[in-house]
Amino acid sequence: MGTREDLLAGAKQCLAERGLARTTVRDIVAASGTNLAAINYHFGTRDKLLNQAMLESTATAVSRMLDSLPDAEDLGPAERLNTFWHKLIESFATDRALWSANVESMAQALHSPELRAEIGAAQQLARDGLAEQLGGSDPRIGAVLQTLIGGLLTQALIDPENSPTAADLTAGLTALAALITPGHS
Repeated sequence: MGTREDLLAGAKQCLAERGLARTTVRDIVAASGTNLAAINYHFGTRDKLLNQAMLESTATAVSRMLDSLPDAEDLGPAERLNTFWHKLIESFATDRALWSANVESMAQALHSPELRAEIGAAQQLARDGLAEQLGGSDPRIGAVLQTLIGGLLTQALIDPENSPTAADLTAGLTALAALITPGHS
């Protein structure tokens, strides 16, 4: 790996161990085995390095989940969605630091047009991927799923004992679909 990749790996490690707000440049330098000047040379600022590390880490986590889903031929849409919910909820517990840092980066985006644009582009890719993997060709399905994921993530991080289970989400979506299906009383 080169210095840039070492910095990203060190930043990802620090995000997982300390979270976004508590990661210092000295932490990153120690974890990456590089020097302070390398951060400015390769990324300009600590925040830009951490933003890149967060975007890559989150993309990796989501890709891992989507890639682990069974093929559409093996399961029907409801079973695929339920499997996805299980894997997602499990990742909130096993990769808690990553998801916590992800929420922190969302808050940071409120104050950074550059980060807001990067996260917005990443969210569009996520919506497209979710629609393709779980909903077929309708992009609105990806938008709804991503919206649900954001709320689920917040609940899982703040009150994991009371956040919805995969079964709750699947049953709730099924009940909601029945409510809005034409001809339903």
